[in-house]
Amino acid sequence: MPFETPAIKYNGKVRDAGIGHGKTMVRVGGQTCYPFHLFEGIMPNLPKIAMEIYDCQPDGWPAAAIKPFKDVFGNPPRWAQKCVKEYGAEIVCLQLEATDPNGLDRDPEEAAQITLSVAEAIDVPLIVWGTANPEKDKRVLARIAEKCSGKRLALGPVEEKNYKTVAEAAIHNNHLIIASSPIDINLAKQLNILLANTGISPSDILIDPTVSSVGYGIEYCYSVMERIRIAALTQQDDKLQMPIICNVAREVWKTKEAKIPAIDAPELGNEETRGILLEAVSAMILLLAGGDVMIMRHPKAIALVKEIIGELAN
Repeated sequence: MPFETPAIKYNGKVRDAGIGHGKTMVRVGGQTCYPFHLFEGIMPNLPKIAMEIYDCQPDGWPAAAIKPFKDVFGNPPRWAQKCVKEYGAEIVCLQLEATDPNGLDRDPEEAAQITLSVAEAIDVPLIVWGTANPEKDKRVLARIAEKCSGKRLALGPVEEKNYKTVAEAAIHNNHLIIASSPIDINLAKQLNILLANTGISPSDILIDPTVSSVGYGIEYCYSVMERIRIAALTQQDDKLQMPIICNVAREVWKTKEAKIPAIDAPELGNEETRGILLEAVSAMILLLAGGDVMIMRHPKAIALVKEIIGELAN
C-alpha cells in the first residue's frame, strides 16, 4: 500500500497587499498555506524584511546596534539610503520616536516633513510607525497621510482609539493601515471590522498582533499569530485574512540580554553575536508563526533570516 503524505485542506487565502507605488511597490501576503508548507499550497510573495530607521538620535542602543549606522544617526534620509544601497533593504520603516509626547514631542507638521524627505530619498516602500500614543499618533499619522499623498505608505500603529481619523486620511490619500491590537485574536478581528466599516479596503490593512522577543513571552505571540492564520486559511474568516507585520527589532534590542556587556556577564558570550542571534531567532519564530513583514535592525541578523527564508522556500 503506497504511503500518502498527510496534507491539510485549506479553503481560505491570505490577501495580497501592495506597499509603495508604481515600479517600487512590494507585494506581501497572498499565501494559500501555512508558512513554508509549500507541499500544500503556494506563497507567491515570500516574507519581506523592513529595515528600521529613526527620526532622531536613538537613545539607549547597545554598541553592537549602533556600529552599522553611527555615521548616519540624526539624518533619516541618509540613514534610509544607507539601508537601501549598502544593506539591500526591500522596505524601510521610519520609527517616529521624536513625536513621543513624553520625549521630544515633535509636532505633526515637522514629522510629516521628515517622512516626506525619507520617502523621496529612497526607491523602496516606506512604513511609518508612531509611538503608540493614540492621541498623538492620530494627529501625526493623519498629517503624514496628507503630506505624502499617493505614496501608499503603511501607517501605524492604528488602534481602536484613533482608527477613524487615520483610516479616513488613509482612504483619501491612498495609504495602507497597520491595525494594532494587544496580542488577542478577538481584538484583532474586532479592529479589522471597525476599520472595514470606515470604508477602507481589506487589502489595505496589515495586522500588527503586537510581538515580543525571545525570552519575553514570544510563545504567546506565536500562539495568537498561529490562530489568526488557522482562522484565515482553514475557517475562511475574511476578517483575519490580512498580511501580518511584526515590529520585532526594538523589542529585541531593548532587552537586558541584548544590552549587557560581556565583561559583566561573560557566561552570555560576546554581546554583538548575542544581540544579532536574539534578533534573528525572534524574527524566524515569528515568520514560522505566520508573519509576512519583519521590521528588523542589524544587517547581520537580517542576512541570517534572509538565508533561512531562501532555504525554506527551496
